[in-house]
Amino acid sequence: MSKPFNVSMSPHIRSGETTATIMADVIIALLPSVVVGVFVFGARAFAITMLSVTTCVVSEYLYEKILHKPITVTDLSAVVTGLILAVNLYSTAPWWLPVLGGAFAIIVVKMLYGGIGQNFMNPALAARCFLLLSFSRIMTDYPTLDGVSSPTPLVLAKNGEIVDLKALLLGTHSGTIGETSAIAIIIGCAYLCIKGVIKLREPLSVILSTGVFVTFFSLIQGRPVTLNYLAVQMLGGGMLLGAVFMASDYATTPVTPIGQIIFGCCVGFITALIRCVGNGVEGVSYAIIISNLLTPFIEKITVPKPFGLEKERDKK
Repeated sequence: MSKPFNVSMSPHIRSGETTATIMADVIIALLPSVVVGVFVFGARAFAITMLSVTTCVVSEYLYEKILHKPITVTDLSAVVTGLILAVNLYSTAPWWLPVLGGAFAIIVVKMLYGGIGQNFMNPALAARCFLLLSFSRIMTDYPTLDGVSSPTPLVLAKNGEIVDLKALLLGTHSGTIGETSAIAIIIGCAYLCIKGVIKLREPLSVILSTGVFVTFFSLIQGRPVTLNYLAVQMLGGGMLLGAVFMASDYATTPVTPIGQIIFGCCVGFITALIRCVGNGVEGVSYAIIISNLLTPFIEKITVPKPFGLEKERDKK
């Protein structure tokens, strides 16, 4: 006699993935960038990273403990927020900067809106923008390499200078802790794509659209567009870091495939606008934050229509 079917509510096919396993994959993908940052900038970069992660974890734990809420630090999302904030800071940052930024990211941006999945913008990026607006001089204090202070590749490119692309790939140039090595970020991206955490269309739509819009704005302004200049714009600064680890955030970006491409193009357009038309040389953080606010609208216009919906309307 055959066994009876177990009838239950959907979903009938369940995945073994949990929030903790996904966050663990993101942590692993971030490790190459962190390692290169520590290797290039020294022990201070490691200290900034540990301060940021610790602050985020402790802030979430204390918030939930004080308000008698379930403790969720074991899902590792606070660790990811701390790492993303850390790799967006300079190694020369004072100790209190990652502490203030970490507390702001967790308490103000994440927990006050209901915790993981409820925030309408990326907590780490929101904290970085908060720090940029509040402490602009400190947040743009380029670290020294071998005792010599040098501007970032984006600054050099905007001044019309040729940038050493080898240094851009390996990470041996000024910048934030995790943005310097394009190869390290690409390795992390490949890992996330292989594990199925993100789709390649998400970072590609950001990077390629940035290149297109930078070319467009530069030509309008009569500025020569060289391959070296475009390479720096598409690989330098926080572009790769933002495209891979922040423009693919589940909670703050569209869930539809077309919506994700539109979102990436919005990020690319705003980034190019800030870099080419505005006075800034970076712009990725602000571009992603602004695009986060557009996510509900993008999802509304790209959500698939239920099968037969139009026919039902026609009958009425």
